[in-house]
Amino acid sequence: MAIPIGFCYPSKAYQRQSKSVLTPLGFSLLRQLSDGAFHSGEDLAAQVGLTRARVSQVLKHAESAGLALERIKGRGYRLLETPDFLDAKAVRAALSERGAGRRVTVEVVDQLDSTSSELLRRSQKRDIHGVALAAEWQTAGRGRRGRVWTAIAGGSLTFSLGWGFEQGAGFLAGLSLAVGVAVARALESEGFRGVALKWPNDIVHRHLKVGGILIEVNGDALGPSTTVVGVGLNVRLPASARKDIEVPVTDLASIAGRGAKEIDRNELLAALIAELASVLEQYAKDGFAPFAAEWQHRHAYQGKPVTLLLPDGATVAGKVAGVDASGALVLADGPRRARFLSGEISLRRA
Repeated sequence: MAIPIGFCYPSKAYQRQSKSVLTPLGFSLLRQLSDGAFHSGEDLAAQVGLTRARVSQVLKHAESAGLALERIKGRGYRLLETPDFLDAKAVRAALSERGAGRRVTVEVVDQLDSTSSELLRRSQKRDIHGVALAAEWQTAGRGRRGRVWTAIAGGSLTFSLGWGFEQGAGFLAGLSLAVGVAVARALESEGFRGVALKWPNDIVHRHLKVGGILIEVNGDALGPSTTVVGVGLNVRLPASARKDIEVPVTDLASIAGRGAKEIDRNELLAALIAELASVLEQYAKDGFAPFAAEWQHRHAYQGKPVTLLLPDGATVAGKVAGVDASGALVLADGPRRARFLSGEISLRRA
Protein backbone atom coordinates (compact mmCIF):
# COMPACT_ATOMS: atom_id res chain seq x y z
CA MET A 1 0.00 0.00 0.00
CA ALA A 2 1.25 3.49 -0.80
CA ILE A 3 1.73 5.70 2.23
CA PRO A 4 1.29 9.44 1.42
CA ILE A 5 3.73 11.61 3.38
CA GLY A 6 3.06 14.90 2.04
CA PHE A 7 0.80 18.63 -1.46
CA CYS A 8 -2.14 20.49 -2.78
CA TYR A 9 -4.74 23.13 -2.57
CA PRO A 10 -8.48 22.59 -2.72
CA SER A 11 -10.18 23.99 -5.78
CA LYS A 12 -13.83 24.87 -6.32
CA ALA A 13 -13.10 24.64 -10.03
CA TYR A 14 -12.17 20.98 -9.94
CA GLN A 15 -15.56 19.61 -10.95
CA ARG A 16 -15.67 22.02 -13.87
CA GLN A 17 -12.11 21.29 -14.95
CA SER A 18 -12.49 17.52 -14.64
CA LYS A 19 -15.22 17.67 -17.31
CA SER A 20 -12.98 19.76 -19.60
CA VAL A 21 -10.24 17.25 -20.15
CA LEU A 22 -7.61 18.12 -22.71
CA THR A 23 -7.49 15.08 -24.98
CA PRO A 24 -4.62 14.08 -27.31
CA LEU A 25 -6.62 15.69 -30.12
CA GLY A 26 -6.82 18.88 -28.09
CA PHE A 27 -3.07 18.92 -27.63
CA SER A 28 -2.56 18.29 -31.33
CA LEU A 29 -4.60 21.40 -32.09
CA LEU A 30 -2.85 23.45 -29.42
CA ARG A 31 0.58 22.57 -30.79
CA GLN A 32 -0.52 23.87 -34.20
CA LEU A 33 -1.69 27.08 -32.54
CA SER A 34 1.42 27.47 -30.38
CA ASP A 35 3.11 29.65 -33.05
CA GLY A 36 0.75 32.48 -32.07
CA ALA A 37 -0.58 32.90 -35.63
CA PHE A 38 -4.17 32.59 -36.86
CA HIS A 39 -5.21 29.21 -38.22
CA SER A 40 -8.53 28.67 -39.98
CA GLY A 41 -10.98 26.09 -38.74
CA GLU A 42 -10.75 24.33 -42.11
CA ASP A 43 -6.97 23.97 -41.89
CA LEU A 44 -7.06 22.75 -38.30
CA ALA A 45 -9.81 20.25 -39.12
CA ALA A 46 -7.84 18.90 -42.10
CA GLN A 47 -4.69 18.48 -40.00
CA VAL A 48 -6.35 16.31 -37.35
CA GLY A 49 -9.10 14.69 -39.40
CA LEU A 50 -12.03 16.30 -37.61
CA THR A 51 -15.02 18.39 -38.64
CA ARG A 52 -14.91 22.14 -38.07
CA ALA A 53 -17.66 21.78 -35.46
CA ARG A 54 -15.61 19.21 -33.57
CA VAL A 55 -12.52 21.47 -33.73
CA SER A 56 -14.57 24.29 -32.21
CA GLN A 57 -15.80 21.98 -29.44
CA VAL A 58 -12.30 20.71 -28.62
CA LEU A 59 -10.89 24.24 -28.48
CA LYS A 60 -13.61 25.26 -26.01
CA HIS A 61 -12.17 22.63 -23.68
CA ALA A 62 -8.78 24.32 -24.08
CA GLU A 63 -10.26 27.61 -22.91
CA SER A 64 -11.80 26.02 -19.84
CA ALA A 65 -8.37 24.53 -19.08
CA GLY A 66 -6.95 28.02 -18.61
CA LEU A 67 -5.75 28.93 -22.11
CA ALA A 68 -6.83 32.22 -23.72
CA LEU A 69 -8.10 31.71 -27.27
CA GLU A 70 -9.11 34.37 -29.81
CA ARG A 71 -11.64 33.73 -32.56
CA ILE A 72 -12.07 36.09 -35.52
CA LYS A 73 -14.51 35.30 -38.31
CA GLY A 74 -12.71 34.86 -41.59
CA ARG A 75 -9.30 34.43 -39.94
CA GLY A 76 -9.76 31.54 -37.54
CA TYR A 77 -8.22 30.85 -34.14
CA ARG A 78 -5.07 31.84 -32.31
CA LEU A 79 -3.71 31.52 -28.81
CA LEU A 80 -3.28 34.87 -27.07
CA GLU A 81 -0.52 33.47 -24.87
CA THR A 82 1.38 30.64 -26.51
CA PRO A 83 2.45 27.93 -24.06
CA ASP A 84 5.95 26.49 -24.29
CA PHE A 85 5.01 22.84 -24.32
CA LEU A 86 7.29 20.45 -22.51
CA ASP A 87 9.74 18.56 -24.70
CA ALA A 88 11.46 15.43 -23.38
CA LYS A 89 14.46 15.90 -25.69
CA ALA A 90 15.01 19.45 -24.46
CA VAL A 91 14.77 18.34 -20.82
CA ARG A 92 17.22 15.47 -21.41
CA ALA A 93 19.70 17.81 -23.10
CA ALA A 94 19.50 20.27 -20.22
CA LEU A 95 19.95 17.43 -17.72
CA SER A 96 23.07 16.25 -19.55
CA GLU A 97 24.52 19.75 -19.31
CA ARG A 98 23.99 19.56 -15.54
CA GLY A 99 25.66 16.15 -15.32
CA ALA A 100 22.46 14.38 -14.28
CA GLY A 101 21.56 12.73 -17.59
CA ARG A 102 22.74 9.26 -16.56
CA ARG A 103 20.97 9.25 -13.21
CA VAL A 104 17.47 10.02 -14.48
CA THR A 105 15.21 8.88 -17.32
CA VAL A 106 12.77 11.56 -18.50
CA GLU A 107 9.34 11.01 -20.01
CA VAL A 108 6.82 13.70 -21.00
CA VAL A 109 3.18 13.01 -21.81
CA ASP A 110 0.37 15.32 -22.84
CA GLN A 111 -2.38 13.96 -20.61
CA LEU A 112 -2.53 11.53 -17.71
CA ASP A 113 -4.67 10.96 -14.65
CA SER A 114 -1.71 11.57 -12.31
CA THR A 115 2.04 11.25 -12.77
CA SER A 116 2.38 9.84 -9.26
CA SER A 117 -0.43 7.34 -9.79
CA GLU A 118 1.17 6.18 -13.02
CA LEU A 119 4.57 5.65 -11.42
CA LEU A 120 2.96 3.76 -8.54
CA ARG A 121 1.24 1.47 -11.04
CA ARG A 122 4.50 0.86 -12.85
CA SER A 123 6.31 0.13 -9.59
CA GLN A 124 4.17 -3.00 -9.18
CA LYS A 125 5.75 -4.47 -12.32
CA ARG A 126 9.22 -2.95 -12.69
CA ASP A 127 11.86 -0.72 -11.15
CA ILE A 128 11.03 2.99 -11.33
CA HIS A 129 14.22 4.25 -9.69
CA GLY A 130 15.33 7.42 -11.49
CA VAL A 131 12.24 7.65 -13.72
CA ALA A 132 10.92 11.21 -14.05
CA LEU A 133 7.46 11.57 -15.54
CA ALA A 134 5.96 14.97 -16.41
CA ALA A 135 2.48 15.72 -17.76
CA GLU A 136 1.05 18.82 -19.38
CA TRP A 137 -2.42 17.98 -18.09
CA GLN A 138 -3.55 15.77 -15.23
CA THR A 139 -7.17 14.70 -15.00
CA ALA A 140 -6.82 13.55 -11.38
CA GLY A 141 -3.79 15.30 -9.96
CA ARG A 142 -3.53 14.48 -6.28
CA GLY A 143 -2.42 16.33 -3.20
CA ARG A 144 -2.09 15.63 0.49
CA ARG A 145 -5.10 14.09 2.30
CA GLY A 146 -6.74 13.15 -0.99
CA ARG A 147 -7.22 16.71 -2.20
CA VAL A 148 -6.96 17.66 -5.85
CA TRP A 149 -4.22 19.69 -7.46
CA THR A 150 -5.27 22.53 -9.77
CA ALA A 151 -2.98 22.98 -12.77
CA ILE A 152 -3.03 24.99 -15.99
CA ALA A 153 -2.08 23.44 -19.32
CA GLY A 154 1.15 25.07 -20.43
CA GLY A 155 1.28 27.16 -17.26
CA SER A 156 2.22 24.62 -14.60
CA LEU A 157 4.87 22.04 -13.89
CA THR A 158 3.49 18.75 -12.60
CA PHE A 159 5.88 15.84 -12.45
CA SER A 160 6.90 12.85 -10.34
CA LEU A 161 10.22 11.11 -9.77
CA GLY A 162 10.60 7.51 -8.68
CA TRP A 163 13.41 6.64 -6.25
CA GLY A 164 14.42 3.52 -4.39
CA PHE A 165 15.76 3.37 -0.83
CA GLU A 166 17.21 0.53 1.17
CA GLN A 167 15.46 1.88 4.28
CA GLY A 168 11.79 1.84 5.25
CA ALA A 169 9.09 4.45 5.87
CA GLY A 170 10.44 5.52 9.28
CA PHE A 171 13.72 6.63 7.73
CA LEU A 172 11.79 8.59 5.09
CA ALA A 173 9.73 10.70 7.52
CA GLY A 174 11.70 13.84 6.69
CA LEU A 175 11.91 13.24 2.95
CA SER A 176 9.24 15.80 2.00
CA LEU A 177 11.26 18.47 3.83
CA ALA A 178 14.49 17.50 2.04
CA VAL A 179 12.62 17.61 -1.27
CA GLY A 180 11.44 21.11 -0.35
CA VAL A 181 15.08 22.12 0.09
CA ALA A 182 15.87 20.68 -3.36
CA VAL A 183 12.99 22.59 -4.99
CA ALA A 184 13.96 25.86 -3.27
CA ARG A 185 17.60 25.44 -4.33
CA ALA A 186 16.62 24.77 -7.95
CA LEU A 187 14.26 27.77 -8.10
CA GLU A 188 16.92 29.99 -6.55
CA SER A 189 19.49 28.82 -9.11
CA GLU A 190 17.05 29.80 -11.87
CA GLY A 191 16.70 33.33 -10.50
CA PHE A 192 13.54 33.12 -8.38
CA ARG A 193 14.36 35.01 -5.18
CA GLY A 194 12.55 34.89 -1.89
CA VAL A 195 11.12 31.39 -2.29
CA ALA A 196 10.54 29.84 1.14
CA LEU A 197 9.17 26.63 2.64
CA LYS A 198 6.18 25.93 4.86
CA TRP A 199 6.09 22.80 7.00
CA PRO A 200 5.67 20.11 5.90
CA ASN A 201 5.37 20.28 2.13
CA ASP A 202 4.52 23.71 0.69
CA ILE A 203 6.60 26.04 -1.48
CA VAL A 204 5.67 29.66 -0.72
CA HIS A 205 6.61 33.23 -1.56
CA ARG A 206 5.58 35.94 0.91
CA HIS A 207 3.17 33.40 2.45
CA LEU A 208 1.47 32.77 -0.92
CA LYS A 209 1.56 29.19 -2.14
CA VAL A 210 3.51 28.61 -5.35
CA GLY A 211 3.77 24.84 -5.21
CA GLY A 212 3.58 21.66 -3.21
CA ILE A 213 5.10 18.25 -2.66
CA LEU A 214 3.59 14.79 -2.25
CA ILE A 215 5.68 11.80 -1.19
CA GLU A 216 4.25 8.29 -1.46
CA VAL A 217 6.03 5.19 -0.21
CA ASN A 218 5.69 1.52 -1.07
CA GLY A 219 7.65 -1.22 0.65
CA ASP A 220 8.38 -3.05 3.89
CA ALA A 221 8.43 -1.20 7.19
CA LEU A 222 12.18 -1.82 7.56
CA GLY A 223 12.93 -1.53 3.84
CA PRO A 224 13.64 -1.63 1.06
CA SER A 225 11.11 0.89 -0.20
CA THR A 226 10.14 2.65 -3.38
CA THR A 227 9.11 6.30 -3.24
CA VAL A 228 7.31 8.51 -5.70
CA VAL A 229 8.13 12.19 -5.27
CA GLY A 230 5.38 14.39 -6.74
CA VAL A 231 5.96 18.11 -7.34
CA GLY A 232 3.50 20.73 -8.57
CA LEU A 233 4.48 24.33 -9.34
CA ASN A 234 2.54 27.32 -10.64
CA VAL A 235 4.51 28.85 -13.49
CA ARG A 236 1.88 31.15 -15.01
CA LEU A 237 -1.45 31.11 -13.18
CA PRO A 238 -4.14 33.36 -14.71
CA ALA A 239 -6.47 35.39 -12.53
CA SER A 240 -9.43 33.30 -13.71
CA ALA A 241 -7.85 30.24 -12.09
CA ARG A 242 -6.68 31.97 -8.91
CA LYS A 243 -10.15 33.09 -7.91
CA ASP A 244 -11.33 29.48 -7.75
CA ILE A 245 -8.53 28.33 -5.43
CA GLU A 246 -9.39 28.50 -1.76
CA VAL A 247 -5.93 29.45 -0.46
CA PRO A 248 -3.80 32.49 -1.37
CA VAL A 249 -1.54 31.56 -4.29
CA THR A 250 1.06 33.06 -6.61
CA ASP A 251 3.15 31.89 -9.56
CA LEU A 252 6.76 31.99 -10.71
CA ALA A 253 6.00 34.63 -13.34
CA SER A 254 4.81 36.99 -10.58
CA ILE A 255 7.87 36.22 -8.46
CA ALA A 256 10.18 36.95 -11.39
CA GLY A 257 8.44 40.28 -11.97
CA ARG A 258 8.20 42.49 -15.01
CA GLY A 259 11.21 42.63 -17.26
CA ALA A 260 12.35 39.14 -16.26
CA LYS A 261 13.25 36.75 -19.04
CA GLU A 262 10.57 34.37 -20.26
CA ILE A 263 10.43 31.23 -18.13
CA ASP A 264 11.65 28.17 -20.03
CA ARG A 265 9.73 25.28 -18.47
CA ASN A 266 12.02 22.67 -20.01
CA GLU A 267 15.10 24.27 -18.46
CA LEU A 268 13.28 24.71 -15.17
CA LEU A 269 12.13 21.08 -15.12
CA ALA A 270 15.69 19.92 -15.79
CA ALA A 271 17.03 22.09 -12.96
CA LEU A 272 14.43 20.67 -10.56
CA ILE A 273 15.07 17.05 -11.51
CA ALA A 274 18.86 17.43 -11.30
CA GLU A 275 18.70 18.98 -7.83
CA LEU A 276 16.18 16.38 -6.67
CA ALA A 277 18.41 13.52 -7.81
CA SER A 278 21.34 15.01 -5.92
CA VAL A 279 19.32 15.50 -2.71
CA LEU A 280 17.75 12.04 -2.88
CA GLU A 281 21.17 10.43 -3.26
CA GLN A 282 22.43 12.26 -0.18
CA TYR A 283 19.26 11.48 1.77
CA ALA A 284 19.72 7.77 1.05
CA LYS A 285 23.11 7.94 2.79
CA ASP A 286 22.53 10.41 5.62
CA GLY A 287 18.79 10.91 6.12
CA PHE A 288 17.27 14.32 6.85
CA ALA A 289 19.82 15.54 9.40
CA PRO A 290 22.17 17.24 6.86
CA PHE A 291 19.23 19.26 5.52
CA ALA A 292 17.66 20.34 8.83
CA ALA A 293 19.59 23.60 9.27
CA GLU A 294 19.02 24.72 5.69
CA TRP A 295 15.36 23.81 5.88
CA GLN A 296 14.93 25.89 9.04
CA HIS A 297 16.73 28.81 7.39
CA ARG A 298 14.24 28.64 4.52
CA HIS A 299 11.16 28.12 6.72
CA ALA A 300 8.71 31.00 6.32
CA TYR A 301 7.37 30.47 9.87
CA GLN A 302 10.61 29.83 11.73
CA GLY A 303 10.50 31.42 15.20
CA LYS A 304 6.96 32.73 14.67
CA PRO A 305 3.81 32.08 16.73
CA VAL A 306 1.50 29.66 14.96
CA THR A 307 -1.64 27.66 15.48
CA LEU A 308 -1.50 24.03 14.46
CA LEU A 309 -4.72 22.37 13.35
CA LEU A 310 -4.75 18.66 14.17
CA PRO A 311 -6.65 16.05 12.11
CA ASP A 312 -9.25 15.65 14.87
CA GLY A 313 -10.05 19.36 14.75
CA ALA A 314 -8.13 20.31 17.90
CA THR A 315 -5.61 23.18 17.79
CA VAL A 316 -2.27 23.72 19.45
CA ALA A 317 -0.63 27.15 19.77
CA GLY A 318 3.06 27.87 20.19
CA LYS A 319 6.19 29.23 18.57
CA VAL A 320 8.03 27.31 15.86
CA ALA A 321 11.33 26.18 17.39
CA GLY A 322 12.38 24.32 14.26
CA VAL A 323 12.49 20.71 13.13
CA ASP A 324 14.40 17.78 14.58
CA ALA A 325 16.70 15.34 12.77
CA SER A 326 13.70 13.23 11.69
CA GLY A 327 11.81 16.18 10.16
CA ALA A 328 9.23 16.51 12.94
CA LEU A 329 8.10 20.05 13.71
CA VAL A 330 9.11 21.26 17.17
CA LEU A 331 6.68 23.70 18.77
CA ALA A 332 7.62 25.69 21.88
CA ASP A 333 5.19 26.80 24.56
CA GLY A 334 7.41 28.54 27.07
CA PRO A 335 9.94 25.97 28.31
CA ARG A 336 7.92 23.05 26.96
CA ARG A 337 8.62 21.42 23.58
CA ALA A 338 6.24 19.28 21.54
CA ARG A 339 6.95 17.29 18.36
CA PHE A 340 4.49 16.95 15.49
CA LEU A 341 5.01 14.45 12.68
CA SER A 342 4.68 15.22 9.00
CA GLY A 343 1.27 14.64 7.52
CA GLU A 344 -0.70 14.90 10.77
CA ILE A 345 -1.21 18.66 11.03
CA SER A 346 -1.54 21.79 8.97
CA LEU A 347 0.18 25.03 9.80
CA ARG A 348 -1.38 28.48 10.02
CA ARG A 349 -0.04 31.83 11.10
CA ALA A 350 -1.36 32.79 14.53
